Amino acid sequence: MAAPPGGAGIVWQTPANPPEPHDYVISNGRRYVRPYYFEFISHVKNRWAGKTIVDLFTDEFKGRSREYYVRAVKCGRLQVDGQMVHKDYVVKSSQKISHFLHRHEPPVLAGDISILQNEVDVVTICKPPSVPVHPCGQYRKNTVVGILQAEHGLTPLFLHRLDRLVSGLLIFAKNAERAERFRQQIEAGLLQKEYVAKVVGVFPDGEQTVDANVNFNAREGRSTVEIGGGAGKEANGKQALTRFQRICTDGTHSIVLCRPVTGRTHQIRVHLKYTGYPIANDELYLSGDFCPRSIKGTSAGTEMAPSDSDNSAADHGNKDAETDEGFDTDPMCTNCPNLAPVGYDGDEEGLWLHCVRYTGPDWSYECPYPDWAFLGSVSTKKMKL
Repeated sequence: MAAPPGGAGIVWQTPANPPEPHDYVISNGRRYVRPYYFEFISHVKNRWAGKTIVDLFTDEFKGRSREYYVRAVKCGRLQVDGQMVHKDYVVKSSQKISHFLHRHEPPVLAGDISILQNEVDVVTICKPPSVPVHPCGQYRKNTVVGILQAEHGLTPLFLHRLDRLVSGLLIFAKNAERAERFRQQIEAGLLQKEYVAKVVGVFPDGEQTVDANVNFNAREGRSTVEIGGGAGKEANGKQALTRFQRICTDGTHSIVLCRPVTGRTHQIRVHLKYTGYPIANDELYLSGDFCPRSIKGTSAGTEMAPSDSDNSAADHGNKDAETDEGFDTDPMCTNCPNLAPVGYDGDEEGLWLHCVRYTGPDWSYECPYPDWAFLGSVSTKKMKL
């Protein structure tokens, strides 16, 4: 694909460009991706038709100013059906719109992605926290599948998923046949999952069962427990069941084994909050206040124009990684000169929730415990779960 005018020598990347080891920079405990040029593609929705190209982007993608979009049209970084247009061009339904951007991916914590088992048709890994499993939102290379491809040449992979902030066991099928076997076992309810969590307080001894519907609010990115309203009223949300067992406690925190029977969004997190023992560093559920940090960077709505301001990162105190990391800055880029996009404050930590075991009809895979699961002299490694 030819670059827009003014982009001589620029390599415009597509999903066909695989991540490579030199794409990554480790700095201050975080993994960054060197910025790269990328074509974001969308198709004109019916409600967009009849707007000028500049009005469309100004109204629908508010992360940049109108002046930016005027410049982007003039220099060919906004195109319609692969062609340059003028700023007053009126778009029509179903037309392809390309937005060529100098893409800055959000940083993630720099933990290693360690391979646990590498079998003929299955590979299991220990996922570090804060790394999304697959491309989503503003993440493409800074993902588990991207890093595995770059560092170990593992592709294609068929996978299940963990939430971005959760760490622990991930199982990948290396072929479609094994992936289908996993899918059938999941649908038949033949898989058992086990997590450990570090919660606030002294969790009760003995098995605790929470059978309470979970209702996920996609707009807010959080779940709530919904219980029946009495007088025959049914609870909202989806049926959800989790079994909990205290492993150990130091009087301030407890390590809890979590066995979700169902698989609802944030089920363990919201069920622990419901019991009165939330995960100790889970800002989303420790209080009633919404904490957008736990979902930042994952919104699909940012694909055409990642959320940032029209000012340079230097004006926003975003100094996690400076400009000496071997990439060329772009005069049109609203994130340069720094590696990270504007708005990422760098204070994120991993959630104290970790997947330790998956068991099927004829197989079982395990993952080591994280450091936070050891309270003082109590060793969870010696506990029989």
